[in-house]
Formats: sequence, structure tokens, C-alpha cells
Amino acid sequence: MSFPRGRLSAFGALFSCALLCTGIGFGAWSAQAQSAALHLKPAGNPVIEIQEPVELPDAPRPQIEVVALISSGDLDTLTDGRQSSSGSDLSAQQQDSTQQKQPQEMNQHDVAEKQLKEETSQRVVGVVPSFNVSYRPDAVALTAGQKFKLVFHTVTDPVTFATAFFTGGYHEIFDGDRVLAAGSTTVYIRENGTGFEWGPAGYFERVGAGYLDAFDGNLIGNAILPSILHQDPRFFRMGHGSKTRRFFYAAATSFICKGDKSRKWQPNYSNVIGNVIAGEISNLYYPSGDLTDIDTTISTAMIQTVEGSLGSVFQEFWPDISRKLFHKDPTHGIDAQYETDYAEAEAKKSQK
Repeated sequence: MSFPRGRLSAFGALFSCALLCTGIGFGAWSAQAQSAALHLKPAGNPVIEIQEPVELPDAPRPQIEVVALISSGDLDTLTDGRQSSSGSDLSAQQQDSTQQKQPQEMNQHDVAEKQLKEETSQRVVGVVPSFNVSYRPDAVALTAGQKFKLVFHTVTDPVTFATAFFTGGYHEIFDGDRVLAAGSTTVYIRENGTGFEWGPAGYFERVGAGYLDAFDGNLIGNAILPSILHQDPRFFRMGHGSKTRRFFYAAATSFICKGDKSRKWQPNYSNVIGNVIAGEISNLYYPSGDLTDIDTTISTAMIQTVEGSLGSVFQEFWPDISRKLFHKDPTHGIDAQYETDYAEAEAKKSQK
């Protein structure tokens, strides 16, 4: 739209006069206000009062504009504010929910780390490690990384290496090749055993094979398979009840274990199958080993499983032996607490 030059000049002059009158009026009002303040205020330094700015709420959208938007069908502009507000509220709620879940998950992980630290400090007679034993029947489940960490503590412990050297010497004496001298003829007699030669070389080969047996069995049966099958590889002491019940419970733990998620008892596939796999792998580095002899591998695995049951029975009663003979409690009061809880639970059952 265009205006004639004459009208535009008149309009500009009128607008300039209006601005000039407004400025003069504002100046007069300001001077009057200052003079009044000087009459009211006493002599001295003037006091300047500063008020904090007040946040005012957003002005509502004019009804005329709302009607115009509705009539034009542009509802997106009208609802943008509401959607952004509701979206921010929803995201805040989701963030709060995430923050509530995260401490719970971290708390369970921290509890597992604390319990794992307790377990990796447990030793029989202060020497033999019992890292794979939990004195807490309600211990939380381990993550896959924590299971491998537990195995790492076991296979790198000095006692594990010392055991390999001891068993190597035992087999060196009882099932190695023996040399018999018959006059000027040397006769080698090979007895049933590992098949290694007699002497320093054979001894160190037995030591290495013994350590590999412990390494393979722990890695496969206590870390790899439990992580895949979501099973807990630890032995959980009962610590209460009759001795007969505790004995059979401990002996059965080589064949049953707790699940990671349900925490209920289930077949211990990790231990039994792990012993079979470890036994088959050992045929690769034992001279007397035969990869095709499946029967011998399975029978050896079952022997190892039974030996594990005997070890669990010993771990079940070791705290009782320690308290009686050495006046030391390896559980640090955990047995007493759970025994009290067990007695109270039995009393409630008898009352019902």
C-alpha cells in the first residue's frame, strides 16, 4: 500500500510533534517527581532502595488470536506449548524413574562386590583358599564378570601352584616310569598312571599338567558354563539343622546349584558337564590320554564330581571344627545370626 508524498510528509510531521510533546511531558513529570522527593527526604546521603525483579506469569493467548487459529485450522501452533509442557513433564518423570532404578541396580552390584571381597579372603587354617564358598545362604547373584573374577583369584593363588607341585611329586613317586637295573641291562617298567617319564623333566611336566587340570576345571565349570547357563558356581553353606541333614545337603551340591535369576535350586549342569569337558581337554596333554576313550573321560569326570562333594562336606563343617579346636569363627557371626533366625522360624511353624 502506498501513500501520496504530501500525505506522507504531513503524517511524519504529526508523528514528530506527538513524540516531542510526549518527551516534554515525561521530562516535566520526572522533574516534579524529583523535586517532591527532595522535599520529602531529609538532608544527607540519599538511600537507594533496590527491589528484586518479580517474575510474572506468561500472558494468556488473546481470545481473538485463538479464535483466528481455530478458524484457520492451524491447531499445531495452538498446541505446541501444551505438547512441549507435557513432553517435558513426561521426560522428567522418565528421568526420575531411571534414577530410581539405577541406584537399586548399583546397590545389588555393590552388595555382590562386598560379598565377593569377603569370600576371596576366606582360608582354611589361614592357608587353603575357600573362595568358592559362601557363608551367606541368601547371597546375591554374581554377574558374569564377577564369576570370572572369582576364578582368577583361585587359579592365581599361590596355594594352587603349590598344590600342583605337590601332586606332581606324588605322581612322580607312585605312578611314573621306574628304572630297574638287571646286571648290565636297564629295564624300564611303565605302570598305570599319567604316562610321563621319570626324572626332573617328567616331574615338571606333571606339575604343568596338574595346574592345567585345576585351571581348566575352574574356568569351564565355575565361569564359562555358569555365565552361559546363568547358574551360581558357589557352595552355599547351610550352617544350621541336624548334622545328617547338613551332610547330605553338602554332598548334593555338586549336582544341584542356585539359579542366578530365580535363586532356586536346579541341576548343576555347569559342574558336571564342566568336569567332563575338562577331562576331555586333559587328554590333549597327558601322554596316557586318549581322546576316543569317552568311557574313561566320563568316569574320571564323575570321580572329580564326587571329590567335589567331599570337599563341600568339609567346607560345611569346617567353621564348626574351627570354633571348637581353634576358638575362631570363620563366618564372623554369620552362623549365629542365621541359626537364630532358623530357630525363630521353626518355633513359628510349631505354633501353627
